Amino acid sequence: QVQLVESGGGLVQAGGSLRLSCAASGSTTSINVIGWYRQVPGKERELVADISRGGNTKYADSVKGRFTISRDNAKNTVYLQMNSLKPEDTAVYYCNARASSLPWSPTLSYWGQGTQVTVSS
Repeated sequence: QVQLVESGGGLVQAGGSLRLSCAASGSTTSINVIGWYRQVPGKERELVADISRGGNTKYADSVKGRFTISRDNAKNTVYLQMNSLKPEDTAVYYCNARASSLPWSPTLSYWGQGTQVTVSS
């Protein structure tokens, strides 16, 4: 019921910036939280940042002060502005949405296809 498409990944030098986009479609009014996760091969997927319907945000300690998550409700799009990038930020970044049509309905989770971010040293 919800489709997510990520874009904006690429190759940058350490200290550079990128902005990732997550475009949502389908039953977008049912989305409660959208988050950005990242994963390196052989390691667990970790939360980078998320934003709730009410605008509350959460960040991993490793990206606080460098990354900013934001939204454009009119475009059904969430962004991740990444500044001061480090080689350890290299990963595939995934968009995730948690959605439910009613407060008492089950919450479903949806994932995008991922976008590669590579930071050179």
